[in-house]
Amino acid sequence: MARLADYFVLVAFGPHPRGSGEGQGQILQRFPEKDWEDNPFPQGIELFCQPSGWQLCPERNPPTFFVAVLTDINSERHYCACLTFWEPVESTQEVVCNEDSTEKEEEADEGGQARLSSTAPAQPSQLFAPKTLVLVSRLDHTEVFRNSLGLIYAIHVEGLNVCLENVIGNLLTCTVPLAGGSQRTISLGAGDRQVIQTPLVDSLPVSRCSVALLFRQLGITNVLSLFCAALTEHKVLFLSRSYQRLADACRGLLALLFPLRYSFTYVPILPAQLLEVLSTPTPFIIGVNAAFQAETQELLDVIIADLDGGTVTVPECVHIPPLPEPLQSQTHNVLSMVLDPELELADLAFPPPTTSASSLKMQDKELRAVFLRLFAQLLQGYRWCLHIVRIHPEPVIRFHKAAFLGQRGLVEDDFLMKVLEGMAFAGFVSERGVPYRSTDLFDELVAHEVARMRADENHPHRVLRHVQELAEQLYKNENPYPAVAMHKVQRPGEASHLRRTHRPFPRLDEGTVQWIVDQAAAKMQGAPPAVKAERKTTVPSGPPMTAILERCSGPHINSARRLEVVRNCISYVFEGKMLEAKKLLPAVLRALKGRAARRCLARELHLHVQQNRAVLDHQQFDFVVRMMNCCLQDCTSLDEHGIAAALLPLVTAFCRKLSPGVTQFAYSCVQEHVVWSTPQFWEAMFYGDVQTHIRALYLDPSDDRVSPSQEVGEAQSQDDERSALDVASEQRRLWPTLSQEKQQELVQKEESTVFSQAIHYANRMSYLLLPLDSSKSRLLRERAGLGDLESASNSLVTNSMAGSVAESYDTESGFEDAETCDVAGAVVRFINRFVDKVCTESGVTSDHLKGLHVMVPDIVQMHIETLEAVHRESKRLPPIQKPKLLRPRLLPGEECVLDGLRVYLLPDGREEGVGGSGGGPALLPAEGAVFLTTYRVIFTGMPTDPLVGEQVVVRSFPVAALTKEKRISVQTPVDQLLQDGLQLRSCTFQLLKMAFDEEVGSDSAELFRKQLHKLRYPPDIRGTFAFTLGSAHTPGRPPRVAKDKGPSLRTFSRNLVKNAKKTIGRQYVTRKKYNPPSWEHRGQPPPEDQEDEISVSEELEPSTLTPSSALKPSDRMTMSSLVERACCRDYQRLGLGTLSSSLSRAKSEPFRISPVNRMYAICRSYPGLLIVPQSIQDNALQRVSRCYRQNRFPVVCWRSGRSKAVLLRSGGLHGKGVVGLFKAQNTPSPGQTQADSSSLEQEKYLQAVVSAMPRYADSSGRNTLSSFSSAHMGGHGKWSSVRASGRSSGLGADVGSRLASRDLLSTPHTNGAPPDSGFLRPQRAALYIIGDKAQLKGVRPDPLQQWELVPIEVFEARQVKASFKKLLKACVPGCPATEPGPASFLRSLEDSEWLIQIHKLLQISVLVVELLDSGSSVLVSLEDGWDITTQVVSLVQLLSDPFYRTLEGFRLLVEKEWLSFGHRFSHRGAHTLAGQSSGFTPVFLQFLDCVHQVHLQFPMEFEFSQFYLKFLGYHHASRRFRTFLLDSDYERIELGLLYEEKGERRGQLACRSVWEYVDRLSKRTPMFYNYTYAPEDTEVLRPYSNVSNLKVWDFYTEETLAEGPPYDWELAQGPPEPPEEERPDGGAPQSRRRVVWPCYDSRPRVQPDAISRLLEELQRLETELGRPSERWKDTWDRVKAVQRLEGRQDGRGTSSSLLVSAVPHHRRSLGVYLQEGPVGSTLSLSLDSDQSSGSTTSSSRQAARRSTSTLYSQFQTAESENRSYEGTLYKKGAFMKPWKARWFVLDKTKHQLRYYDHRVDTECKGVIDLAEVEAVAPGTPTIGAPKTVDEKAFFDVKTTRRVYNFCAQDVPSAQQWVDRIQSCLSDA
Repeated sequence: MARLADYFVLVAFGPHPRGSGEGQGQILQRFPEKDWEDNPFPQGIELFCQPSGWQLCPERNPPTFFVAVLTDINSERHYCACLTFWEPVESTQEVVCNEDSTEKEEEADEGGQARLSSTAPAQPSQLFAPKTLVLVSRLDHTEVFRNSLGLIYAIHVEGLNVCLENVIGNLLTCTVPLAGGSQRTISLGAGDRQVIQTPLVDSLPVSRCSVALLFRQLGITNVLSLFCAALTEHKVLFLSRSYQRLADACRGLLALLFPLRYSFTYVPILPAQLLEVLSTPTPFIIGVNAAFQAETQELLDVIIADLDGGTVTVPECVHIPPLPEPLQSQTHNVLSMVLDPELELADLAFPPPTTSASSLKMQDKELRAVFLRLFAQLLQGYRWCLHIVRIHPEPVIRFHKAAFLGQRGLVEDDFLMKVLEGMAFAGFVSERGVPYRSTDLFDELVAHEVARMRADENHPHRVLRHVQELAEQLYKNENPYPAVAMHKVQRPGEASHLRRTHRPFPRLDEGTVQWIVDQAAAKMQGAPPAVKAERKTTVPSGPPMTAILERCSGPHINSARRLEVVRNCISYVFEGKMLEAKKLLPAVLRALKGRAARRCLARELHLHVQQNRAVLDHQQFDFVVRMMNCCLQDCTSLDEHGIAAALLPLVTAFCRKLSPGVTQFAYSCVQEHVVWSTPQFWEAMFYGDVQTHIRALYLDPSDDRVSPSQEVGEAQSQDDERSALDVASEQRRLWPTLSQEKQQELVQKEESTVFSQAIHYANRMSYLLLPLDSSKSRLLRERAGLGDLESASNSLVTNSMAGSVAESYDTESGFEDAETCDVAGAVVRFINRFVDKVCTESGVTSDHLKGLHVMVPDIVQMHIETLEAVHRESKRLPPIQKPKLLRPRLLPGEECVLDGLRVYLLPDGREEGVGGSGGGPALLPAEGAVFLTTYRVIFTGMPTDPLVGEQVVVRSFPVAALTKEKRISVQTPVDQLLQDGLQLRSCTFQLLKMAFDEEVGSDSAELFRKQLHKLRYPPDIRGTFAFTLGSAHTPGRPPRVAKDKGPSLRTFSRNLVKNAKKTIGRQYVTRKKYNPPSWEHRGQPPPEDQEDEISVSEELEPSTLTPSSALKPSDRMTMSSLVERACCRDYQRLGLGTLSSSLSRAKSEPFRISPVNRMYAICRSYPGLLIVPQSIQDNALQRVSRCYRQNRFPVVCWRSGRSKAVLLRSGGLHGKGVVGLFKAQNTPSPGQTQADSSSLEQEKYLQAVVSAMPRYADSSGRNTLSSFSSAHMGGHGKWSSVRASGRSSGLGADVGSRLASRDLLSTPHTNGAPPDSGFLRPQRAALYIIGDKAQLKGVRPDPLQQWELVPIEVFEARQVKASFKKLLKACVPGCPATEPGPASFLRSLEDSEWLIQIHKLLQISVLVVELLDSGSSVLVSLEDGWDITTQVVSLVQLLSDPFYRTLEGFRLLVEKEWLSFGHRFSHRGAHTLAGQSSGFTPVFLQFLDCVHQVHLQFPMEFEFSQFYLKFLGYHHASRRFRTFLLDSDYERIELGLLYEEKGERRGQLACRSVWEYVDRLSKRTPMFYNYTYAPEDTEVLRPYSNVSNLKVWDFYTEETLAEGPPYDWELAQGPPEPPEEERPDGGAPQSRRRVVWPCYDSRPRVQPDAISRLLEELQRLETELGRPSERWKDTWDRVKAVQRLEGRQDGRGTSSSLLVSAVPHHRRSLGVYLQEGPVGSTLSLSLDSDQSSGSTTSSSRQAARRSTSTLYSQFQTAESENRSYEGTLYKKGAFMKPWKARWFVLDKTKHQLRYYDHRVDTECKGVIDLAEVEAVAPGTPTIGAPKTVDEKAFFDVKTTRRVYNFCAQDVPSAQQWVDRIQSCLSDA
């Protein structure tokens, strides 16, 4: 029994002490006056009586009632029922409060109460003060309180004849039963009767209608989110104008949380004075009057539920995790069925008669039943995860959270994770985990109804029925006797509060009330104490748990087959069948990604452990450890699937003997997993083991069938096996019956069990936390580890002696090695913290705890000593089955710097290496070694997956190409250990992502990094591979002394000019056009006996060789130095320039070659010889150069053969020069400053350029050079050069738009369209200056000037660098993309903006090409003149001049524009230490990419192949050749690079120059040659430049893992394949077919194109015949010549399938045309266009054609073997043609019958291919046959196309011819 009410209090309005308008509550009287011993009087009641503050009121309000809840320090709740009524203010009070209250009242009036009329006085005549009757109780009987206080008020108001003191006394002494469903009728002695019912089960909350009201006010979704918020410990605030509603809402929310109890701040009605409580950091559920809504606005992390408005506001920073699906949607559906039953019937055609909705009280219970079901589903099986740690004296229970989440399949679920970590759940475990207690509805539900709930899931009506059944039980619990509940209580009359007459509430007599209370207390003393009658039982555990939602875990669903594979592999390992095990291992490692397979592995391994020990041999040990590591690598730190828990006993069981007395256990090889350093894992493991042992204490030995190694949290399968909870329940039941001694004995036994387990675990933890090798301590500390645990500990004993003991241990242990000591210290602290926590929680005595703390350092120390021996011995073990290191093939001269370090090559983001989209084998990860040589970084190895086969995997790149090196920490693919690794990325688009093998020490790895860095960035350019290669003396040679520089340069410059004159004089005096070498000679070096045409062979005059010269003897070769020769040859070919300054010459030559820069004095980065206008003197050039950046003044680099327009290049303008030049309106006045004069020079210079152009000289009247002879125009009119070729065209549309404003064109033409008649306008500028927009800002070009500015926006070098970085990451990503497929690659490609830059370059180049083609000259003047300028100028020449599209021409172009004109290769390629910071900027590579785009669009215009471009792209960054080193000719001369010794070059030394290498290779193989080359001589190319027309260059993406990049040809030659016929055993010939893997093999090599294949075949056959094989180029040229001849002679185009096969369909006709012949139309190729137009190279083409056509016949007369049989035959011509005698040759080798006009004729007139011959038969004479010949001398040869009639001179010779032809046919 318990008191119904503890205190009765009367509280009234009192003035505020500080005199403010608001009053305060004053307790007038309280009964009883003394506090109850068991229940002190709660403080602060006066605040809660009037939560909005104590205020006077101008009118009487009706009485109000609500119940506030106060919580005391012991978390006990006190219910304060408050009934408030208003009384007139007494005069004394009124006087005191007058002044202030008037203001207050006015404010209140404004706040919403009706205002008095303006005429009325300001102060109301009467004020009313509130007075409150308060009942304080620990019981929650709201209705009884309402009735009792109402009765007291009624007695007072109605003036009933009842003594108030008696009523109050009775109220305070009334007792009611606590629980158990009893009822009691009470009366307070005023003729009243009330029935009090207690709920059947105390633990179930009483909600009345509060839950239903809450749903009505807020709706389903809002209540669900409040429910989740309260469970996950968020702050919830209710707002309403009604206090009763606030109380009900809070009560309802708490009722929903059952069976969890809310343990944070709970204030259903918060007084206004305490609003700052809302800023508390802890969670809460609070109700506040809506009047204070404004004060709640600035709360940032509070969820606000407005009950009146029906809204819930969640702040942005708050995330409420939703219920896990499918529970969220199921709960939502059931709630809507309960709240709105009509919804299901709304759509029915014939709705049933409406059923009456359940009452509000019943609906309330149904809603609660839904949430009760929800908790049963959420927490189903929770009892299987309880660990009973102690049974006596009190049960200690822990919950295994990880196992619960893992087995429910909710590891990732945010909601459940937070609920399990919350305080409410901790309370739930300690309250409901107890095995022996009274049970309630929830226990029944979670134990017995779960199966029913699962079955009902998809049947809404069955779910509803279940909900209603539960609701009945809940209703019954609250209302056990519904019929009897009849109250009879006096109520005040209607509107009684408005009566004016009644007196104030009287003061009561304390004595009377106290007397009544004392009387009752005396009576009670005799009565027995009230005890809760409890029926305790064993709590049912229910069925084992299942996953909420059976999620299949992707590819790792473990089929029985996979588990079988795991079992087989393990049995093979233990039977010693290692080969079988090795085959299965990859499949096992893959299967172990799945949970079932990991459990299976643990179970299988348990079977092989006898007496806690299993000694294995080395191989078995290795296999077991690998499988364990694979299992553990996917374990999270929580180990929710119990895998680490199952393996923990095993890692201390499996071992191997290293040497006598030294045993290595498996734990030393599986330490690198995060789970071992997680305290929660160890606690769960410890509690699980303790439970097993405690259970064993109380079981008879006969009962005990549980193996101690049983998995944590796993349900025991045998029914007869009692769980630990059952055992505990039984023990708790027996506990009171035991004697004290027996009880004491059991407590001691349990305590020592826990203690021994603690020692055991201290040992286990030291095993797994102390690393085998103390040098790895860094790794250990880095992993989610011990370092963090220092702070993350949630130990209960914080500053226990652990700290001090650990410190003293550290100081006294005498360790020298601080690092080891550090590890030991960290482990000791970790174990001590663990021991503190678990021992305190499980009630270990403090003496035992101290003993443990002393023990731990010793355990750790002993273990360290054991490990030292194990580590020492394990190092001596021969490494097991490590594959043999494969040595890489090296180039001649390449040396190994670091021998192979064992590494694993891991897959990066490219799919191909791991099988990829092609579905190939997983070549990566591969196991092998990385080698560092003077030239390359090379990985060679084999795939770790044995199923792939023994394929060698090679990935390499030149050291010089390294762009980024990054240390990484990765898991090795085999042992799954965490290892140090390196990721190396190169600009040749290779990525080496490597993990070092454990045998590679950190010092070796560091040495590798240092050496790599040293090689990548040598201090001097002489340290690069190109210099050190093949010259032992080079590295040590000191740099040249500075004073030598002058004489050597002077000598050089003199020789330069002299020899340039001589060169030009010797060969080109007659100014004939330059002919590139004819077909036979192209691509070969000159023969030994004859000098190169352009070089000088005779000795120089002695006067030029000064004695002081420091040049080597090879300086005599100066003029044949590569670059100068290239420039001079090209200028000569273009007809540019003369060296003499004689006037006669000057008149005819507009430009001259100036040696002004021969000492490199004017511009260091320009070549020594420059083309400048004839009229400009050398001394003026110095001044002009000052106006340009880097002194790079405009020089001519190309002239159009047709329009005679010139292309100039320069650096950008300096600001001064620009302003001076362009802003001056009139000609400058005399007497200028230095700056003005230089800009004047500049203007003169540009004027001279304009004047030197014939077109401008002819059209401009006021030009000084207007007398320019028209000889230069070729005798034609002004525009004739444009009209001469029908191929000139309008501007491309994209370029046209740029120049539209410049009046350049009438309508833009599409690429390649013929021009409009009005296309070119006479007023076009003679010179266009293309400059940077930013640089030309604000410049107004003078209309009188003849040049015009074209400002364009270009990108800078740093943008190229940034773009390339992104391109590199897109093409070779470091890790797999998040979303596989092409989309992510294309997105990152777009982000890189690389193609946009290519587009811009092509666009500008096409613009320049158009301008030049129309006769205007162009000066490209961008940035410093060595990056984008070079790109544009080179592209323009390539597009405009077909010569540059040949191999020879392209070389010349690169030498002239890139090398001579000083592109900074070393700076942009970061070749030395000095350039390291600037990084790699691939300007040249970008140019090559542009050429590749043009090549794709015009494949027949280029003599070189795409491979040639890739080759140059690779080697410009590789530093293998000296060609692309250094930044200018000046630097190359300084190093003596511009000329090599003649003897040196001819020797078989490695090539120093890339061109020399290309020449050598081209002779041997046609890989640089493009077979579809069929140029049109006048073709000016205009490529499309839109991004949509551009393709990603396959150089960036292709990969050849079989041999590494294919650009070092010597390395790429694989072993020759054996011919089919050879089989030693004489069996059937082996097929040479083989599988070609996309990213493994080099496809061009494995599968060459048809022509290469035929040429190879030809060479092979010639070799077999024992004949010297012919060069491929000769064969090819001859084939083309024959092809042309046949097409010309027969008039029937023989189908040249050989060539057509390779021709793609592209933009222009590409030389393919249809030719009508007598036998239908056959596809043929015009290999060279026949019409010759006025291009400079056309005559050379024809000469080449003539010579190649005669080649074959020359070859025949020389080589007699080719003529198997020859003689004269008469042949009848085609239809209606006569017989003619011809000289016939039968050629067995070529399988042809050829005929000539006569015996000595060299030109073949026709060929009959014997492959087409069907029969040779005797013939008959026809008309016109020779008369004198016998009939039998005639024979016919029948081919597939026609019949040939022949006649021999006599019968024997005819017979012989027939026999020979027959034998030829039979041979074939």
